[in-house]
Amino acid sequence: QLSLFRFTVKRPFSTSHSSVDSKEIKKFQLLAHKWWDEEGEYAALHSMNDIRVPFIRDTLLSMSSNYHLGNPLSGIKVLDVGCGGGLLSEPLGRLGASVTGIDPVEDNIRTADQHKSFDPVLAKRIQYKSSSLEEIVEESMETFDVIVASEVVEHVADLEMFIKCCSQVLKPEGSLFITTVNKTQLSYVLGIVVAEKIMGIVPEGTHEWEKFVPPEELERLLESNGFSVKTVNGMLYNPLSGSWSWMESTSLNYAMHAVKSGAWAQSHATDTRPETDIQQHSATAGT
Repeated sequence: QLSLFRFTVKRPFSTSHSSVDSKEIKKFQLLAHKWWDEEGEYAALHSMNDIRVPFIRDTLLSMSSNYHLGNPLSGIKVLDVGCGGGLLSEPLGRLGASVTGIDPVEDNIRTADQHKSFDPVLAKRIQYKSSSLEEIVEESMETFDVIVASEVVEHVADLEMFIKCCSQVLKPEGSLFITTVNKTQLSYVLGIVVAEKIMGIVPEGTHEWEKFVPPEELERLLESNGFSVKTVNGMLYNPLSGSWSWMESTSLNYAMHAVKSGAWAQSHATDTRPETDIQQHSATAGT
């Protein structure tokens, strides 16, 4: 979730250089104790679970023939990048996934660890680590079946390096789920002026419009780094009801699902489901 990863890597795939923006760290440290206040600064992220969790679950189930009643994501290793206080890690853990949550803000990890400790099942399924993504690359090469980066890429300094690191820690044919904000005039007016400055839905200063990522740019970066983009869905937040819904337009928020190419995926490209099927399926996820 709302976390900042700074990549100052000088050469591809290097993990020896890593720095996190100290101003951003301070900003999120001040709010670290508020992650689980469902009516506080992170209320919109709590309600986003109503659509992002089914989107992740249903997409993964549509790709698998193994169903575990009650624990549909059993046996799936998930990396939650920029996990914050664990708002997305916990529901994925409840679905049976084995979740690793990383965040560079130590206070976020402390909050997440404390909250999961209230549930013995989650305490076993989720592990948290105060770390940036590139810091875990060497120890986690091709480790995870799924990566989720929800409300993270708009805080990343070097997006291509971030995607390369995602590819490195993801197994071949693994899934990457991203939710973020488009870079449009509408997203500036609603996402920053209205949401931050007028209504206070998001803490002021959380976002910089210049760092918002258009879906075309994200798709291009993913495709050029060995991913196949399967789904792009628009998302809409209603501040009056405090709820999220899917919509056709990606002019504000959007969710993307991409699959890391593998030898099998390339040789069986003709056997995969048509993209329109996948888009229709995932567009109804969560409804």
